[in-house]
Amino acid sequence: MKATKVPEITGAYLFEPTPYADERGFFCRTFDADVVRSVGLDPDAFVQDSLSRSVRGVLRGLHLRSGSGEAKLVRCSYGRIFDVVVDLRTDSPTYRSRAFFELSDETQVTLYIPAGCAHGFQALTETADVSYRIDRPHDPAEDVTIAFDDPELAIPWPLPVTSMSQRDREAPSLAEAQQQKES
Repeated sequence: MKATKVPEITGAYLFEPTPYADERGFFCRTFDADVVRSVGLDPDAFVQDSLSRSVRGVLRGLHLRSGSGEAKLVRCSYGRIFDVVVDLRTDSPTYRSRAFFELSDETQVTLYIPAGCAHGFQALTETADVSYRIDRPHDPAEDVTIAFDDPELAIPWPLPVTSMSQRDREAPSLAEAQQQKES
């Protein structure tokens, strides 16, 4: 497994496994504490694992947490997704930068998203399972959602949106969300 910096987002990494393939399929390590530690992250900081299943065209996000934020490891364990990270850390050299990825079960690449970054994705296959490893317990009172179609972010979602949660449909613009966060 190797770790690669994401140039658009300071502190973000892609963890790329080295699969072993044969006539049965493949085997790969999807988490390695030593590799995580080698880039300065604490592998023991992750306290919660979650899984979402989406169908083609479903859009989830853009989500982040207020307070001290939430760092996460995200991997598409089945299917394929278009994944988006937006750096919203005002003290970051990559503030307001965006990065786009295609994560899939073919590669099993894991994306590390630092606390303070917004995250969202769209399912590209009939079924897409996304695994999350999160660095603190979820507190719904700290949830922040930003409109997926905010013109200021201009995210090039690849498919028409077939479904999303009511919370995501009613999400404020980036500017409105930042005002709410500051008040």
